[in-house]
Amino acid sequence: MNKIETICVYCGASSNGPAYHREVAKDLGVILAREKIRLVYGGGSTGVMGALADSVINEGGFVTGIIPEFLLSHEMAHQGVNELKIVKDMHERKALMASKSQGFVILPGGIGTLEEFFEIVTWKQLGVHNKPIVVLNVMGFWNNLTTIIDSLITSGYMREENKELLKFVEKTDDILPQMQKILEQPS
Repeated sequence: MNKIETICVYCGASSNGPAYHREVAKDLGVILAREKIRLVYGGGSTGVMGALADSVINEGGFVTGIIPEFLLSHEMAHQGVNELKIVKDMHERKALMASKSQGFVILPGGIGTLEEFFEIVTWKQLGVHNKPIVVLNVMGFWNNLTTIIDSLITSGYMREENKELLKFVEKTDDILPQMQKILEQPS
């Protein structure tokens, strides 16, 4: 695989987080559209999710939203996406998002974003996939997550080499180069 064509982004649907989180999502959206990389995301129209999707759409990019039936009204499904897939539950949503993507980006979000993060990293650890995972640690948002990972290693519940399953970056401009670097590493 030379160039990533589709990226799954996990992020928050809440609009209660800091405004700069929505701004970095917009920045990533511009980058994805400019590089002609399709976005796969949770299908919401609010929060970081909505800002990301709107940005890709406004820049002429392609967006696939995947949302379970029970969240259609709660997350206010984005009606402007190129493709909206309605699935029966969260398990189907996450499996479809993963299967449609060649890599994963984690932006700021809440407990749902963390759940998606841990699942996709676990899948990589278990060999279910070997796709790049990049976490945008903008302004230290995910610093506590890195502390947890270090604690898991220190306590013996995670092997040191598993820290290489994912990469943390601090700027949106570093996401795609980091993904490419991961892809170029020997398996």
